Amino acid sequence: MLAHEVSHVANGDMVTLTLIQGVVNTFVIFVSRIVGYLVDSFLRRGDSQSSGPGIGYTITVIVCDILFGILASVIVAWFSRQREFRADAGAAGLMGSPRPMISALQRLGGLSVEPLPKSLASSGIAGGKGLMALFASHPSMEERIAALSAQGR
Repeated sequence: MLAHEVSHVANGDMVTLTLIQGVVNTFVIFVSRIVGYLVDSFLRRGDSQSSGPGIGYTITVIVCDILFGILASVIVAWFSRQREFRADAGAAGLMGSPRPMISALQRLGGLSVEPLPKSLASSGIAGGKGLMALFASHPSMEERIAALSAQGR
């Protein structure tokens, strides 16, 4: 598993994901304000005494920030999952074979762990199930093992 982490460092994953998060957040803020302006303009059409943004702008921006922020989280999580596959492949390359990485993932996947306390739950790393898989930062162990197995052929 150390080779996996070394591969993350060699690939510059932390910097890359930080930049992706920053760019996506910039778009969230920018597009939210544009939508807020358009909604506010529509609601205040014909109002000759309008000066500055109204309540329509404020409410729309808050709602759009939340909705677009959720969508942005899905995009960033997808990139994160791709980087995990890449780090697994890099680890297999460093070790000369995908077999040791597959064994380590199988061992990790077979561990029975207690759920994290609610105060730490957001810090846990696990592949989600169903719709929550869109928000997972790491692919499931099964997906990672399958990708490494395909690489070994």
